[in-house]
Amino acid sequence: MTPSIGQCAVGAAIAWLVAKDLLGHSRPFFAPIAVVVCIGVGLGQRLRRVVELVAGVSVGVGVGDLLVSWIGSGAWQIALVVAMAMVAAVLLDSGSLIVLQAGSSAVLVATLLPPSGAGGFARMVDALVGGLVGLAAVALLPASPSALARRHAKGMFGALADALRQIAEAIEKRDARLAAEALDAARGSQTKVEEFLQALETSREIATISPLHRYRRPGLEGYEKAAVPLDHALRNARVLARRAIVALDGSSPLPPWLPDALGELADATLMLRDELAAERSPEKVTEAILAVASRQGSERWGFSADVMIAQLRSIIVDLLQATGTDRKEALAALPPLDQEDQAESASPD
Repeated sequence: MTPSIGQCAVGAAIAWLVAKDLLGHSRPFFAPIAVVVCIGVGLGQRLRRVVELVAGVSVGVGVGDLLVSWIGSGAWQIALVVAMAMVAAVLLDSGSLIVLQAGSSAVLVATLLPPSGAGGFARMVDALVGGLVGLAAVALLPASPSALARRHAKGMFGALADALRQIAEAIEKRDARLAAEALDAARGSQTKVEEFLQALETSREIATISPLHRYRRPGLEGYEKAAVPLDHALRNARVLARRAIVALDGSSPLPPWLPDALGELADATLMLRDELAAERSPEKVTEAILAVASRQGSERWGFSADVMIAQLRSIIVDLLQATGTDRKEALAALPPLDQEDQAESASPD
């Protein structure tokens, strides 16, 4: 948050000076506005924001200048100008920023800034100047992409490890209530996944456009490999928790080794978090996960237990993929199931 605020403040001032003193625009308010919209205080696609911003201003100013010069200003004129500008923006691109910027630009033209000569073109240039200054601020005053990815990854790794440990505790204590609590916590973890994916996207963007952090790009590769498999592992953990509730409510027999296996996978998840943060190869993590996989037996325990074992196997595959292991290799690491077992556990995760 703090780096983004600093980038917005410095960039807005620079954009105003460039547009006013270098380009000679008397009221270049679009320039600092463009900086703030481009950088923002959250995470997102800044390159796309610049394109959408300039396109939105161009559409809004163009439609506003054209219509206001014919029909003048007033309540119904504003309504017509805004509607036409936003419709034109939707036809051009359905991106929300283009549409909103087109509408707001049209309002300004129809109320505060009536068309005059080349004013419309100057406003478009101001928006472009602000967008470029915003990108420069991101490139020259950047937040650390590694720190950004690492900070948001902690939430997702922690959520998965907590879910696995809570399910293990519920099974060990034969407590369906604890399994339900684990399911509720796991369901709330999707926000952490989305925040991490967005942070990772922003980290890649910073590492791409910032010469100061381009060398950080290889350090993000581990997170890029782990992001989707970890999301899948969390989803499979939710299914596992839901099936644990059914099994524990019905007093179904469960493998005595299952809690320890889940606990070891939780430990491996946190180990992977630490290895990626240190930018080390996660070989030890892979070995720990393979050790859990190798202890899977073929004994039958009943429908609920077999479904839970199938979900455990899916989580093992997900975690192996998160370490960079190929999916075929991850599947091959699991002990084979007989045909009857495969039929029962073939339902999608």
